[in-house]
Amino acid sequence: MKKLYPNWVRHFKILITGTALSLSVFTTTRTSEVWANTKDQVIAQKIQTLQQSDQRWIQIDLSKQRLIAWEGDTVVYGSAISSGKKATPTLVGTFTIQSKFKTTRMQGENYNVPNVPYVMFYQGNYGIHGAYWHKRFGTPVSHGCVNLAPKHAKWLFEWASVGTPVVIQK
Repeated sequence: MKKLYPNWVRHFKILITGTALSLSVFTTTRTSEVWANTKDQVIAQKIQTLQQSDQRWIQIDLSKQRLIAWEGDTVVYGSAISSGKKATPTLVGTFTIQSKFKTTRMQGENYNVPNVPYVMFYQGNYGIHGAYWHKRFGTPVSHGCVNLAPKHAKWLFEWASVGTPVVIQK
């Protein structure tokens, strides 16, 4: 037996269904936008907070292949870098210097380099260090670390301490 609804019930059902679909699409779109911007927003907030302090911190801009050492909102040093290649990218985010080694051996798939100078690890095996084996600073060539010319790595190593914030952005 077919149910007959008054016109207003049928129109109400259509309105409710349309509203639910619209809210579903809107919510999904908004959530995607928020997730897409979260890391960028965290990085921007961290930079703003550090610039309002008198703290020493390191900013690495992967798109410009530049490292800048800051004290609060004052630039104290800058250098060209070589970050990770597309196949072995440098991590993006906010970190702190976890350990420092005047020299160390660095090994991984397809590389084994002794006496890497002025190494500062900020996340696992990812670090900022001198690179005596190439002179292509300004170009991504590393396995994920941030390479500096040894003289620049030395300056940064002596200036930064364990706990120094590191902000890496695209």
